[in-house]
Amino acid sequence: MTLAIVSALPDELAALQARLDVDHASTLAGRTLHSGRLAGHEVILVLSGVGKVAAATTAALLLDRFDVRALLFTGVAGGLGTGVAVGDVVIGRQFLQHDMDASPLFPRWEVPMTGRSRFDADAAWSDRLVASAHQVLASEHPALASFGITAPRVHQGLVISGDRFVSSAAECARLQAELPDALAVEMEGAALAQVAHDFGRPCAVLRTISDRADDAAHVDFPRFLRMVAAEYARDIVLAALTA
Repeated sequence: MTLAIVSALPDELAALQARLDVDHASTLAGRTLHSGRLAGHEVILVLSGVGKVAAATTAALLLDRFDVRALLFTGVAGGLGTGVAVGDVVIGRQFLQHDMDASPLFPRWEVPMTGRSRFDADAAWSDRLVASAHQVLASEHPALASFGITAPRVHQGLVISGDRFVSSAAECARLQAELPDALAVEMEGAALAQVAHDFGRPCAVLRTISDRADDAAHVDFPRFLRMVAAEYARDIVLAALTA
C-alpha cells in the first residue's frame, strides 16, 4: 500500500514534489494526484485545498479509492502555545475542531455521534517525525537568519483546526484561554484525523510555524513558505522515510 502526503497550498508541497521519482499525474474530484517513489517508498502527493471540507474530501478519496496505508499532512500553522515561535516545528499528537459547537445537544467541541472531541495522530509516525525534526533543526538552515530566527524548536501536542483564519489578538487570547494546551492553529488537521480514525488508518501532521496567530510576529509569508517551511517539510519527511 501507498503513503499519501497532503498539503493545502502548492508551495507547501513543492520541495517534496521536486524529489519525486517517476512522477505520474492523474486527476480525480478536481485534485491532481502525483504518484511515484520518494526515498524508496511508493507515495501519492496531492493538494487538498484549504479548509476542513477540502481536507476531509481528499483524505476519504485517498483512503477509499487508493487504499493508502497512511496519511501525512505537511504545511504551515499559526503559533498559539507559549514559546511556540516562528520557525518552530509542531508535530500534532491530538487534533480538535475549535469551531465545532453543537451545544446544548452535545458538549462543546465534541463531534456529534462520536463521543469525542479529540482525535489522535498515529504514535509511531509522530515519533518518527519528532526524531527527524530534531535531526533537521539541529543543522543550521541558511535562510533562517534573514527571518530573524536563531534557534528553532520542536514541539508536540494538541493542534486545533477551524474554517477560519485566526489572526486577531482577541481571538488568539480566547483560544488560549479555552484550550490552554493548544500549540498551534490551522485549517485542516482535525478533519484529516477524523477521517483517518473512521477508516482505521494512521495519520500524522507536521506543521512549521509561519506566524503567531495573534499577528504579533510578521514575516514575508510567501518567501518563508518557499525558503523555510517547504524545505523543512522535504527534509523532515525524507529523514522519517529513511529512518
